[in-house]
Amino acid sequence: MIFSSVCKLALSFLLIAVVSIPCPAASFKTLIIFDGSNGATPVDTPLIQGIDGNLYGTTLGGGTNDAGTVFKMTPAGALTTLYSFCSLPNCADGALPYGGLVLANDGNFYGTTSQGGAANGISGTVFGITPAGSLTTIHSFDGSDGANANAPLIQGADGALYGLTPSGGPANSGTFFKITLSGTLTTLYDFPGALDLNGPLVQGSDGNFYGTSELGGAYGYGILFQLTPNGGFSVVHSFDSTDGSAPACGLLQASDGDLYGTTYQGGSNHSCPNGCGTVFKTTLAGALTTLYNFDSTHGSNPIAALIQATDGNFYGTTYGGGTTGGWGTVFTIKPSGKLTVLHSFQGTDGAQPYGPMSQDTSGKFYGTATNGTGPASEGTVFVVSKGLKPFVSFLQSSGEVGQTIGILGQGLKKTTSVFFAGVSATFNIQSDTYLTATVPNGAMSGYVTVTTSKATLKSNVPFQVLP
Repeated sequence: MIFSSVCKLALSFLLIAVVSIPCPAASFKTLIIFDGSNGATPVDTPLIQGIDGNLYGTTLGGGTNDAGTVFKMTPAGALTTLYSFCSLPNCADGALPYGGLVLANDGNFYGTTSQGGAANGISGTVFGITPAGSLTTIHSFDGSDGANANAPLIQGADGALYGLTPSGGPANSGTFFKITLSGTLTTLYDFPGALDLNGPLVQGSDGNFYGTSELGGAYGYGILFQLTPNGGFSVVHSFDSTDGSAPACGLLQASDGDLYGTTYQGGSNHSCPNGCGTVFKTTLAGALTTLYNFDSTHGSNPIAALIQATDGNFYGTTYGGGTTGGWGTVFTIKPSGKLTVLHSFQGTDGAQPYGPMSQDTSGKFYGTATNGTGPASEGTVFVVSKGLKPFVSFLQSSGEVGQTIGILGQGLKKTTSVFFAGVSATFNIQSDTYLTATVPNGAMSGYVTVTTSKATLKSNVPFQVLP
């Protein structure tokens, strides 16, 4: 099994919290307890809302062949295993899907496996899977073009998928690649030296890609880096431990244009070995500000990336810390840096959350815990509600005038109008959770609103109208 250095440490590292703090008003519920047969150990697994309104994800282990699964679940928690990996001889269809899924603009999901594949059986794959569970291996890595991909893919503004491999390539130090939905792979950059590439990329508003490595840099504590679409590489920031170390989880570009993320270790609080970790923000040019230093009680050692929710605040998880045994937390943090713990895991309701949270169009938050105690030892899926309002989201957040885009939501069968920044658009209702709309003439970049007979739903992010 392939793990990064943080993964190896985190999956065996427990913290004991000794201070009690009150929890705010937020409801928490465990929806699924994995038992091995239906999957095990959801790791870097964001739960992705599909066009049918269900949520989709992967588990690193478990399933029919104990090599991982793709699953879907209803928002209420009814789980269906869509695919068990290593179903073909020599695991030609891949094994151990570490990084979860991305929903592409064709309505299907795409992901990677860290092992298996038809090329040599050990370097992993890129796969596509329909909401019904029909899986296609679109590329098998052979080592020379990368190996052991362990981070989620993203879909770029050009429609191609982009990702990283932590090993393979000429120096066996990893690659930056793009791949079309049909499987044509292009290696854009071969990393020349040892980093530790395990977080997803984000495409910034400038068109470049940004990511993290938990190793390397001027001080050896990890870096933030930029990759251009043509494969140019540059270091944006080198961590020095006082401002965090081991940024393992990738970045988020927020509505203010800055990048936000977490570091697994470092910072000003040393009640944890090597530091309890931080939340930070940085400009695209690399001017970094530490927003929060974790302290065990409020959580410690965050591995997962942050998300920005419809209330403008950020949400995330910590792998350790909390007030009920050091099993980790769910937290929210304001852009100003004020952090509130929403839930401290107890072990029996899951433990050591590793993947990022997601907000579905109901306004609720969903996430996974890597493991737990007792019946929950194989991991869980949970939901947190803060009472945020429903909204709509896009299959793609940019497009040209005249282009048809997909919109996700709830109650869409009763849609009466769609507006792009105040300009009326033609639309076609596909289901109660999905419609398509055509970017209208005169539309400017801005929020999209969908009006139904019961509510007006605003998009969670602005839609960018391309020239």
